[in-house]
Amino acid sequence: MDSLLNQASTTTTNSTMTKTSSPARNTNGTANVTKRLQSELMSLMMSSTPGISAFPNDGNLLLWTATIVGPADTPYAGLNFKLSFDFPANYPYSAPTVLFKTPIYHPNIDFSGRICLDILKDKWSAIYNVQSVLLSLQSLLGEPNNASPLNGQAAELWDKDPVEYQRLVLARHRDLSEDELNNSA
Repeated sequence: MDSLLNQASTTTTNSTMTKTSSPARNTNGTANVTKRLQSELMSLMMSSTPGISAFPNDGNLLLWTATIVGPADTPYAGLNFKLSFDFPANYPYSAPTVLFKTPIYHPNIDFSGRICLDILKDKWSAIYNVQSVLLSLQSLLGEPNNASPLNGQAAELWDKDPVEYQRLVLARHRDLSEDELNNSA
């Protein structure tokens, strides 16, 4: 575990330094981002929150793969969803870019995996973290915001035809292989 965190820290710091013209200034900023993400990773690993997980990709602390298990008593119950987190250099002051990689049928998620969720846009705050984002997304699966849909058909069916909605959820869902997940990044 310590090896992964140290390797991720070194990789992140080195890659940021080679991309910037002012290493002294950005190294401190990158160190802060690295420290924050290491802390979040430890919190997630120590947490007993069921149905969510996230880990850095290949030691790159700025790119994570997350998993959400669909909550009980929703059309997504028992389904597994993979997501990607791409953290900006000024995280946590800017939101990560979060995308569903697993195909999903949902009023607030388009077919490219983009998500309409206020805390990932204009309501972002540095108090949010990976765990709170994952819990919000898990909640969104059972309680979509049909007033602000990215998928209008899904929003309409959610209210009017739950049986057809469930059919389309299952028709769209597909577990991704590791190769598919890595190639879609």
